[in-house]
Amino acid sequence: MSISLIGGTILTPLERLDGHTLIIKGDEISAIFPDHHSLEEPDSHRIDASGMWVTPGLIDIHTHGADGHDAMDATPEAMEGFGKFLARHGVTSYLPTTITATQRDIQNAIDNIERIISETGGASISGIHLEGPYLNPAHRGAQPEALIRKADPEEYSTWIEHDLVKLMTVAPEIDGVLDLIEAGQQHGLEFAVGHSGATYEIMQEAADRGLRQATHTFNGMLGIHHRRPGTAGSVLTDDRIYAQVIADGVHLHPAIIQLIIKAKGINKTILISDSMRATGLEDGEYDLGGQRVSVERSIARIHSGSLAGSTLTLDAAIRNTMDFTSLPFPEVLPMATTVPAEAMGWNGQVGVLKPGATADVVCFDAEIVPRLVFVAGELIYNNN
Repeated sequence: MSISLIGGTILTPLERLDGHTLIIKGDEISAIFPDHHSLEEPDSHRIDASGMWVTPGLIDIHTHGADGHDAMDATPEAMEGFGKFLARHGVTSYLPTTITATQRDIQNAIDNIERIISETGGASISGIHLEGPYLNPAHRGAQPEALIRKADPEEYSTWIEHDLVKLMTVAPEIDGVLDLIEAGQQHGLEFAVGHSGATYEIMQEAADRGLRQATHTFNGMLGIHHRRPGTAGSVLTDDRIYAQVIADGVHLHPAIIQLIIKAKGINKTILISDSMRATGLEDGEYDLGGQRVSVERSIARIHSGSLAGSTLTLDAAIRNTMDFTSLPFPEVLPMATTVPAEAMGWNGQVGVLKPGATADVVCFDAEIVPRLVFVAGELIYNNN
């Protein structure tokens, strides 16, 4: 049986379609057509989406955990709870993100997620994001300093050859990282600069070798000086690089979010959550990579005072960005759908509504709160 979403405003999100019906058949979108055309199948299940925005599912390429779960747990229970929580907030695909850890712990997370990837409910796992361990200790943030290290081909060769590893956050100035970027490119791996003090010149070389993203722009990286553009200056001025942004009003001042979007444009800005285990839960004491994290007023910090990820959800990031920039929902939406999909090489499959695309679909109400969430054609969340 097919599903017909009728009466809503469709954001593909490349265009706005009022008075159109979207048809889901199996795990794909089969058609989008004006409501006055009679193209529905006789046995189609009709869902009234009147008053709602019908959009592609959100894509979170940087999220460590939520609802008491963490990507490093990598148990079936953890990943199921993680994925279901994300789906309730409009995320239909994501990259569970690791933290700097021992080779064994990182490999265990990769192996365990691979074993359970087809068994988890909620949002679908599109791969793994390795944040670290080849970072700059001076810009470590909440990354465990004792486990940060130089890039070792004997260690990383297994990771970059693994089909599930899709993105790595690295510091290009660290010994061996430029060679890692070049080697990873041969396996289709994407790289982001993060926790880095790379100069403008090193960033240019890293981009020449294939680095195409910046992890939580401005956070955990060398800032801008008017004679030394640094890491952040390179990110803002290099059109090859997508800028990830944590739009919680804590990691970045709203004016800086405006600056990033003005410098990069919507088509090169990616909203991420960088969420950790405490997301969706009350203030208290939590864990991140074996470190104690204190969450007060929904702000997560380790004992040194450094921010330790966020308690942000991606739908809240959209709402915040609208508030911070005065941009309307249709203009903000691509930063959580088509733009991350393009940055990861998934454009045309997810992050877009068109015939043949995966039926990852969300119906948002007027307050930009998810009411219906479909993952690969299956209704995963219904709060309508």
